[in-house]
Amino acid sequence: MTRRDTLLIVATGALAGCAKKTEGKTYAMDGEIKALDPSTKSATIRHGKIGDWMEAMTMEYRLKPDSEYQKLKVGDKIHATLVVNSDDSYYVTDVTVTN
Repeated sequence: MTRRDTLLIVATGALAGCAKKTEGKTYAMDGEIKALDPSTKSATIRHGKIGDWMEAMTMEYRLKPDSEYQKLKVGDKIHATLVVNSDDSYYVTDVTVTN
């Protein structure tokens, strides 16, 4: 094996390690923005039942990426995707303002 072959194998392994990790389970979410926290880029959302994961309630959710936060204001009605990871962390993304 040549040095070039070894470098190619190492580079391939490094790139594979940088691949995007698979996200957790996703759920559709409909709700209303009740409060916004610019320091944490999170929103308090009153929402209906979310699949088999959660009953209807009001709670705070982190928004990812940060640009999702920028398009919201209190009172907005939204449709979004909730991502729940295997480590029980969760966040909201793909937000569309529907009002």
